[in-house]
Amino acid sequence: MNMILYVNWDIDPVIFSLGSVKLQYYGLIFVTGLVLCYYIIGHIYKKENIYTPDAMEKLFIYAVLGIFGGARLGHCLFYDFEYFSSHVIEIFIPFKENANGVYEFIGYKGLASHGGAIGLFISMLLYSRKVHIPFSKIIDIIAILAPLGGAFIRISNLMNSEIIGRPTDLPWAFIFTQVDDLPRHPSQLYESLCYFIIFLIAYSIYKYKRHLFKIGSYFYFGLSIFAIFFVRFLLEYTKENQKGFEDSLFFNMGQLLSIPFILIGIILIVRNVMIIRKKGNK
Repeated sequence: MNMILYVNWDIDPVIFSLGSVKLQYYGLIFVTGLVLCYYIIGHIYKKENIYTPDAMEKLFIYAVLGIFGGARLGHCLFYDFEYFSSHVIEIFIPFKENANGVYEFIGYKGLASHGGAIGLFISMLLYSRKVHIPFSKIIDIIAILAPLGGAFIRISNLMNSEIIGRPTDLPWAFIFTQVDDLPRHPSQLYESLCYFIIFLIAYSIYKYKRHLFKIGSYFYFGLSIFAIFFVRFLLEYTKENQKGFEDSLFFNMGQLLSIPFILIGIILIVRNVMIIRKKGNK
C-alpha cells in the first residue's frame, strides 16, 4: 500500500561523456559546494580583518588538496586496504585496472569523510604557516563552513546511488533501482539535512554571538566536529555497511572513526563554556 509513495531513484550519475572522460553529478555538486564555502569564507575573512587576495587564493589550493587527498587516502586505508595495498598506483590516479589488464577512467571513487577531515586539518596547518594567519582562526572559520560542504557531498552520494540506507517500509523510502528493488532509508538526505542545520547553527552563533565565542578559540571547531560526527554516528544505524568486514563489528568503521572526533569536540565546547562562565563571574 505504501509502494505508491516510495521514490524510485534511477538517476544516471553521468551528465555527459566526451570519449573516456565523463562529467558526473558527483564532481559537479562537490565543486559547487566548495565554491560556495569559499565565497562565504571570504566574507568571514573580511569581517575578521585577515582578508588578502593571496590568502584566499592559497586557501582554495590547500583546502582542495587536503580534502581530496585526505578523503582518498582515508578510504584506501580504512575501507579498502586489502585491494589498494596491492594496487598502490590506483590510490593516486583516476583509473582502475580491469580484468584484461587495461586501465579505465573511473574518476576517484572512494572518498572517506574522516580522512577528508584529517587531511583538511593538516593542510590548514601548512596553510597558516604560509600566509602567517593564526591556525586557530583559520580552523574555526573552516569549521563553520565544513557542515555546508558535507551537505553537498551527501547530495553527491545520492546522485551516485551510493552510501545507501538499510531496507525500511517508511513511506518516504527510496528505491535505488541501480542497486536493487528494496525500499531503503534515504540516508544521504538525512545526513545532508542535518549538516545543513549544523551549518545554520554555527553560522548564527558566529553572526550573533561572536563577542562571546570568538574566532580563534577553537569553539567553532569543537562544535562542528562534535555535531557532524555525532550525527554521522547515529545515522550509521540507517545505512548499509560499506564493506563486508564491518558486518562483524559492534560499531562499523564509520562509527569507530567518529568517536575520537566526538570526544575532542566535547572537550573544546566545554572548555570554551567554562572560560565564558569564569569571565562572567568576575
